Amino acid sequence: MPSVYFSSKPTAISMGFSLSLSFFLILFHFHSTLSSSASPPLCAHHQSLSLLQFKQSFSIQTTPFPFKQPPKTESWKEGTDCCLWDGVTCDLQTGLVTGLDLSSSMLQGTLHSNNSLFSLHHLRKLDLSNNNFTTSHISCRFGQFSSLTHLNLSLSSFEGQVPSEISHLSKLVSLDLSLNGFPIIQKLQFEPLSFDKIVRNLTKLRELDLSWVDMSLAVPGPLMNLSSSLSWLKLRFCGLQGKIPSSMGKLKHLRYLNLAFNFLTGSIPYDFEQLTELESLDLSWSLLSAEPVSLYKIVQNLTKLRKLDLDCVDMSLVAPNSLTNLSSSFSFLSLYNCGLQGKFPGNIFLLPNLETLSLSDNEGLTGSFPSCNLSNVLSELGLSNTRISLYLENDLISNLKSLRNLLLSNSIIIRPDLDLLGNLTHLIKLDLSNNNFNGQIPSSLGNLVQLSSLELSNNNFSGQIPSFLFALPSLEHLDLHSNNLRGNIFEFQHTILSYLDLSNNILSGNIPSSLFTLPSLEHLELHSNNLRGNISEFQHDSLTYLDLSNNNLHGTIPSSIFKQEHLEFLILASNSKLTGEISSSICKLRSLQVLDLSNNSLSGSTPLCLGNFSNSLSVLHLGMNSLQGNMPSTFSKDNSLQYLNLGGNEVEGNIPPSIINCTMLEVLDLGSNKIEDTFPSFLEALSELKILILKSNKLQGFVNGPTANDSAFSKLRIFDISDNKFSGPLPTGYINSLEAMMASDHKMNYMSTAVSTNYVYSIQITWKGVEIEFAKIQSNIRVLDLSDNSFTGEIPKVIGKLKALQQLNLSHNSLTGHIQSSLGNLTNLESLDLSSNSLTGRIPTQLGGLTFLGTLNLSHNQLEGPIPSGVQFSTFNATSFEGNLRLCGFPVLKECYCGGDQEQSLPPSRYNEGDDSTLFGDGFGWKAVAMGYGCGFLLGVAMGYIVFKTEKPTWFHRMVEDTWNLNNRKTRKKVGSKN
Repeated sequence: MPSVYFSSKPTAISMGFSLSLSFFLILFHFHSTLSSSASPPLCAHHQSLSLLQFKQSFSIQTTPFPFKQPPKTESWKEGTDCCLWDGVTCDLQTGLVTGLDLSSSMLQGTLHSNNSLFSLHHLRKLDLSNNNFTTSHISCRFGQFSSLTHLNLSLSSFEGQVPSEISHLSKLVSLDLSLNGFPIIQKLQFEPLSFDKIVRNLTKLRELDLSWVDMSLAVPGPLMNLSSSLSWLKLRFCGLQGKIPSSMGKLKHLRYLNLAFNFLTGSIPYDFEQLTELESLDLSWSLLSAEPVSLYKIVQNLTKLRKLDLDCVDMSLVAPNSLTNLSSSFSFLSLYNCGLQGKFPGNIFLLPNLETLSLSDNEGLTGSFPSCNLSNVLSELGLSNTRISLYLENDLISNLKSLRNLLLSNSIIIRPDLDLLGNLTHLIKLDLSNNNFNGQIPSSLGNLVQLSSLELSNNNFSGQIPSFLFALPSLEHLDLHSNNLRGNIFEFQHTILSYLDLSNNILSGNIPSSLFTLPSLEHLELHSNNLRGNISEFQHDSLTYLDLSNNNLHGTIPSSIFKQEHLEFLILASNSKLTGEISSSICKLRSLQVLDLSNNSLSGSTPLCLGNFSNSLSVLHLGMNSLQGNMPSTFSKDNSLQYLNLGGNEVEGNIPPSIINCTMLEVLDLGSNKIEDTFPSFLEALSELKILILKSNKLQGFVNGPTANDSAFSKLRIFDISDNKFSGPLPTGYINSLEAMMASDHKMNYMSTAVSTNYVYSIQITWKGVEIEFAKIQSNIRVLDLSDNSFTGEIPKVIGKLKALQQLNLSHNSLTGHIQSSLGNLTNLESLDLSSNSLTGRIPTQLGGLTFLGTLNLSHNQLEGPIPSGVQFSTFNATSFEGNLRLCGFPVLKECYCGGDQEQSLPPSRYNEGDDSTLFGDGFGWKAVAMGYGCGFLLGVAMGYIVFKTEKPTWFHRMVEDTWNLNNRKTRKKVGSKN
């Protein structure tokens, strides 16, 4: 037998073996003890029963996505020790349940106040976050958990009021009620009294998160009563209004403060400088402002601050060099859209631990971005819409190897070598939009295999879209709109793309079939190209935005579009060749906000359900098709419709009175149809209406003044009821209430819907005699068109109040009387058409002062006398005045004489009877004015003044007139002899 050698000194191996053996023997003894004792389960029976009843009161969501682990309650089995169940913690001595963590457990159902959960009186920690307790209220019985130190009910669809009984949880250290109702609406709400009680009574609170809880009824004041031991306060997106309490500086232990996305006003309090433990401060997207001294002290005193987010805080009075004292350990600085002006301190670019720097949308910010000595951990850089120059060259790229987000939209990029960007292999987001890059998209971008978002829109890139872009494995967001890209779109080789915008290019060919099979595609814009062919059926229902307008597509609308239950924008306008009927299945799209199928060849009836199928619908544009039948007759209350356009179809019947339920309506275009009705005076109730077009229908009767209030149609900018059968006098009452046409709007923005500024309103009207479509309507346009009707009587003087009017058309009616001199007040007028009426008298001289007047038509009336002189009048040709045989002067071929045969042959005028008699005051007649035409204006005015000033007998007037004629003949004779 071989001998065994034992060393007298322990070796490392022997010591390790000995320790391992000892540890094994201890474990074995512990296991044997447990097994041999055969002790009953630790969990108390009534506790186990309560937990099982709690589990049975909810269903488990069958779809595991996005969860990777099975639900915790799957391990809850009757007859087993509940203290060993997932998510359950027990007291080792009593067996009572003290902790319950069911976060992300896929629970679904209502948590009632009689639930067995509330029998677990000894709970210290309760986490029910990230479940779906739909329609559940937070029960007041939560206040019975007197031992509770941690309560988390976040992201679980609770709604209603937060009960004041929560304030009974005096031992509470952490409270999280955030994100209930997120991201749609805030369903959970705090009453002021409940919030005040919670703040005052929870004196041990260290962490409080109420983000997305509606606190609009509360005020920030109670925040000053928060526990002085608080270290974490998050009230993001709560609707808080008012000023931040200045005494919040007493929260000496606060390390994290987030008050972002509220309506907080005033300045950042000075006493924030006392929060010396603060590591993260987020006051972004509020109405706050920063004073230079306050911000300087915060930066100087908060030496532990690592993160500062002041996006959209007004810093216009702050000098950028106030930020020079940031700690070298600073890692996050975001000052997006703060109004900063001046040179940005260069030392901040060189902070060694800086990971995020966002300065975008500060157009007055200048300086240069360094190319070397940069932080090697910088992962996000945003300089979009600034004047900070950046040299895109090798030195810079080599210092940004860790960069993940690079945002340089509308930037000053010097010596741009875009091929170098292929070396930033960690990039996830790249935004180079709104620059002047040209040439082809660099092939080096194919190296960015981690790229998730690429924006190259609004440049001058040309050539074909590189095929490698459709093969990047991580690409989710691709925006190439508004370039000069041409050719076909390649087939897609990956499946995670969710956002694609290739609009406003020169792309041609068919839309690739692989695009319709992408399972994650949500946003698709291909409008304004030369694409052709049919629209294929979508294989998935993930779409939220679809715009294929302004192409050459044809065929019918695919039925799969009506199955996109999350679709919010559907725009297939101006393809011209889309045919077939609009399926009533379109009304299944309950989330729809914009529906535009205009300028196609669609036929059949308008689905009547379109008036009330969705309260979220803001835009309904079916104009310029071949639709027939009646328009929707029922418009539901509380709808969101802002733009309704059915113009250019063959719609019949009446205008439904229920349209007044569309209280947000701004544009109503029912023109060029076959509607038979009287004037819809009930539209006066639509206080937001800015455009009303009822032209070219079969409307008839009087258009009376306001029937309900004096502010009817006060916001109307375009009022077009031309080409109908209206009769009676012009609607003076309505004209007198058109307040928006009385004041000019100097803004040059386009009218758009509130849901998206990208969708602008369009209409078709007669502009300066030509029928055109306004694809975009500027907010400052003002049009009044009452032409082609049977209106009678005189032009009302009040029309001269519409000083912002750009186009006035009263032609082809039966109007009589004079042209009012008050039209000379319309100083913005560009087009005036009074043709084909029975107007008499002279053309007011005031019209000669309309310097913007580019189109004038006074033809086919009974006007007489000289045509006014003026810069604009000299540009009009004879067709503007034809059919008025008694007009003279330029440009008609009839000379005007002063006192000659022609003047005397004219019958006495009644000019002094019209409104223009007030030109120089009552009694200043046409004879005195006639003396001034071509024969010395001063003498004519002087004679007029004498006639006006002194009441003289008839013989005196005859003597003055004879003397004038005699002197006039002598003067002409002398002039002839000199010549």
